[in-house]
Amino acid sequence: MGGFFGTVSAQPCVADLFYGTDYQSHLGTKRGGMATFSPEAGFYRSIHNLESTYFRTRFEPELGKFLGNSGIGIISDTDAQPLLMNSHLGRFALVTVAKVNNLEELAQQLLDEGMHLSEFSSGRINPTEVIALLIIKGKTFRDGIENVFQTVKGSCSMLLLTEDGVIAARDRWGRTPIVVGRKEGAMAVTSESSAFPNLDYETVHFVGPGEIVRIHADHMEQLRPANEEMQICSFLWVYYGFPTSCYEGRNAEVVRNQCGREMGEEDDVEVDCACGIPDSGIGMATGYAEGHKVPYTRAIAKYTPTWPRSFMPAHQSMRDLVAKMKLIPNKDVLQGKRVLFCDDSIVRGTQLRDNTKILHELGAKEVHMRIACPPLIYGCPFINFSASKNELELITRRIIKQFEGDMNKNVEKYTQTDSPEYKKMVEEIARELNLDSLKFSKLETLVKAIGLPKCKVCTHCFDGSSFHTLE
Repeated sequence: MGGFFGTVSAQPCVADLFYGTDYQSHLGTKRGGMATFSPEAGFYRSIHNLESTYFRTRFEPELGKFLGNSGIGIISDTDAQPLLMNSHLGRFALVTVAKVNNLEELAQQLLDEGMHLSEFSSGRINPTEVIALLIIKGKTFRDGIENVFQTVKGSCSMLLLTEDGVIAARDRWGRTPIVVGRKEGAMAVTSESSAFPNLDYETVHFVGPGEIVRIHADHMEQLRPANEEMQICSFLWVYYGFPTSCYEGRNAEVVRNQCGREMGEEDDVEVDCACGIPDSGIGMATGYAEGHKVPYTRAIAKYTPTWPRSFMPAHQSMRDLVAKMKLIPNKDVLQGKRVLFCDDSIVRGTQLRDNTKILHELGAKEVHMRIACPPLIYGCPFINFSASKNELELITRRIIKQFEGDMNKNVEKYTQTDSPEYKKMVEEIARELNLDSLKFSKLETLVKAIGLPKCKVCTHCFDGSSFHTLE
């Protein structure tokens, strides 16, 4: 995934830029970067690897080098950013939150047109560089960004730091969010509105799908109107969105709480308490406890001093170890209790299987699980929210293969809530994970909680819809 922050101010912007970018850290762990512009000093850029440390510790020593009243920053789980470009459009810095499925094809087209491409040290193509080259093919910034919208298969949202303000462009289907904030003497744009309150910004605009805006210190101008159609990722509210962030005017924690409350009201299981798996399961669990009229307890606590972030290392063995290290069960709360846990999703199931075993060993009488979203049955072709490389890594597809002999056979039947195939799959997941019961939120419940029409919310990972927007 990834998240960005940009600001233009009447005063030096480095403090807002630094802290605003740091507030994107829950969205990635690989690289961080910032760039500022000063009419006197020009552009200054710095990029650091974050895999062994945090954004703040990397950038604090050099904050004095970031001069000027405008800047952009990013936390990225993909390529090194920002990129600095000098072109007929002028000088600019670029950051992207993107998944470019046709990267090799686009790179070859650019090479055939006589353009030059650099590479990662690993030899891979830098997707942000490809996007930059597509932009500078345009006669204007708007023209160039529309070229990106028309040619990239997948998704791409971006910020451009120019010599005249910061341009924000949201993916043409609006799969990832951009929010505009304002305070006295400054404006900002960000992926996460949670970056605004402590920096004194007030949310004033949710950038629409395909919309392009330019911010200055005292105003915003629209360079391209928003598209009517939208496919914003529903997983924002389920998992990777920060609890205090709002997307399309709907707060993440409110949605999680509402999903949990509705599930709690409908559920007939007898339990002694409800507990959220930190962090994203907590909002659902508080709602479930309210709806089911049972106490909310902290049977598992997260060790935040050294494991504050949600995303995991690239290797499965290290992911498993990190998952175990950061979550500490409380034996005194668990012992002899029928405990119901709420979590955001089940991907592979390995982490949950290990946790369930430990919970039983620590004395839990029963372990029940409620999941905030429907079963994940399709990989995401639109954004980078999962480390899964293929669909067979999903526990659902592995079980479908076990039942059908082919992970792609009769898949649509397993997406239909309460169909015989769906029930059989959920029962098998519960059995494999040693759970006393397992239920997933209904798709209708999630969409209702989000509060947008189904046609404007991407639910592809649950039901396989939205393939018509792949192009």
